Amino acid sequence: MPKGHGKVIAQNKKAFHDYFIEDTYDAGIVLQGTEIKSIRAGKINLKDAYARIQNGEIWVFGMHISPYEQGNRYNHDPLRTRKLLLHRREIEKLIGYTKETGNTIVPLKLYLQNGFAKIQLGLAKGKKNYDKREDLKKKEAKREIERAFRDRQKG
Repeated sequence: MPKGHGKVIAQNKKAFHDYFIEDTYDAGIVLQGTEIKSIRAGKINLKDAYARIQNGEIWVFGMHISPYEQGNRYNHDPLRTRKLLLHRREIEKLIGYTKETGNTIVPLKLYLQNGFAKIQLGLAKGKKNYDKREDLKKKEAKREIERAFRDRQKG
């Protein structure tokens, strides 16, 4: 577990495949009703989520939190936009970075820390297809080396 992070509930592995992550920020989330119970149950998906800055506030779009099973009428819309809580300086820094072409803000992981849901945002720059292929080649080569080393240890 990284320093300062609690229990990781969900990760966006696709973000590391599609983007170069240049910097990370930790933010709180404004939740409604039974959303925290669904998060604690692990019923969350960050796959298609992204963050955007509007009117000096940062919002996350496309983050799916399933309705809580025992929540009946107190349940929420699973795909609603949710406000994120960051310091003003961090938001201003992100505004500057996102004005550059090709930069975006992507949720990387959602975790619980001291009973509060936190989201780790990554300042990301999009990868081209050849970058993705290069990463896959490196990953496969590393796997082959580890496999050969493990076989040599056995024999």
